Amino acid sequence: MPFSVSLIKRLEAVEPPLREVLIALLEEVERQREDSITRKEFLEFAKKTEENFQRVWEAIERLTKAQEESEKRIGRLEAAVQELVEAQKASEKRISKLEVAVEKLTEAQKKTEIRLNELAEAQKKTEIRLNELAEAQKRTEIRVNELAEAQKKTEEEIRKLGIGLKLSREQLGGLAKSVAYALENEAFRKLPAFLEEKHKIKVIDKIIRAEIDGEEIDIFGKVKKDGKDMILVGEAVLKLDDRKKLKLLSEKVQLVKENYGIEVVPIIITHFAKKDILERAEKAGIIIVQSFEWD
Repeated sequence: MPFSVSLIKRLEAVEPPLREVLIALLEEVERQREDSITRKEFLEFAKKTEENFQRVWEAIERLTKAQEESEKRIGRLEAAVQELVEAQKASEKRISKLEVAVEKLTEAQKKTEIRLNELAEAQKKTEIRLNELAEAQKRTEIRVNELAEAQKKTEEEIRKLGIGLKLSREQLGGLAKSVAYALENEAFRKLPAFLEEKHKIKVIDKIIRAEIDGEEIDIFGKVKKDGKDMILVGEAVLKLDDRKKLKLLSEKVQLVKENYGIEVVPIIITHFAKKDILERAEKAGIIIVQSFEWD
């Protein structure tokens, strides 16, 4: 079946399945024409048919372009849908993470509430304890004030006792001096005979109290021993129970030696001497005379 060049070109532009249908349709038209119409009629028919086909091709072109645009739109739509799917997945992930975070926050909130309740309870206990401490502080202040008042009274009593003790000491001191002077006075009378009898020491001058360079000497007198002139230097103590008294006598003996330049006979007069002090004095060459010895 003869076809025009333009028709063939247009048929080639159609997709194969559609092209086959159109060719089959043309062949059927040609077959029917040969059976029923003249050439003139055929030419008129062919012209009309070609015009119809022209309109069909135009419609097909429009459909093809529309199809292409639809495919493009579908492609864009598919891309948009894919983006939406990806966004949905990302949203689901974020929502999942958000749910986890919310769950953690919920747990943390529960723990916070529990802790706040515990702190509130502890605060109540603290307030109760502070109130108790405040009451205890008040009682302490009252007690301190009472003690301060008692302290004032005690200090006043102590002051009075101090005054009484001072008076007692002064009285005892005076009594001790009186007893010491009495012992010295008795020694002044009894020593000359006692020393000559017991120690072969002869008292040349009267035994007296003396003061040398501001230092008081209880017993002071010139004596003779083994034919030598010496000075008797001594202390009168009520009780010889301390080594310091021996040291004090040694200092006074040294003072007399420096002032008189002659030998000294050291002596201590006492009512009672402790055994160890007595032994130490005798080793040092000090004469110890206890008052009961000259009775």
